[in-house]
Amino acid sequence: MQATEKNIDAASTMAEVLEAFPGAQRALFRKYHIGGCSSCGFAPEETLGGLCERNNKLDVAEVVDHIRSSHEQDETMWMSPTEVDEARKANPELKILDIRTREEFDAVHIDGTILMDQQIMQEIMGHWDRGAMFVILDHQGAKALDAAAYFLGHGFTHIRCMRGGIDAWSQEVDSKVQRYRLG
Repeated sequence: MQATEKNIDAASTMAEVLEAFPGAQRALFRKYHIGGCSSCGFAPEETLGGLCERNNKLDVAEVVDHIRSSHEQDETMWMSPTEVDEARKANPELKILDIRTREEFDAVHIDGTILMDQQIMQEIMGHWDRGAMFVILDHQGAKALDAAAYFLGHGFTHIRCMRGGIDAWSQEVDSKVQRYRLG
């Protein structure tokens, strides 16, 4: 039986858990230090029950509750491309941080966005207002929440992520921004 957002349990494979809750690995690592590296990782076919058992016999119901709660928190950080566009029009100083590669950014980007690099990272950590909103943008929305988790862990409190990334922006806001595929 395939797990859904409403139905994960001890018998669900980790592949099913991650399909139902894409941020589950981030949630597991944050609270239990599970899934962040090779020594604490898990295989897609391992069950949630097996994972809990071999990690100090964690209570499966508690872990499921944590995954659900983290998912709800993740959902509050998403903004649609249209919402980002409206926020940008209302506040031209709104920073949009593009976490794609230099090559992707050079090929296509949204005017006014800031490409994340080491220098920008130092500027953010040293000078950006930790209470001011900024938006994180990636290719299709798959990595933005991971970046947001990093900044949240460093005291930033109002981070949002663009749902669907620049790919969705090109479909919903500005068709002149070219779509592309990786790999």
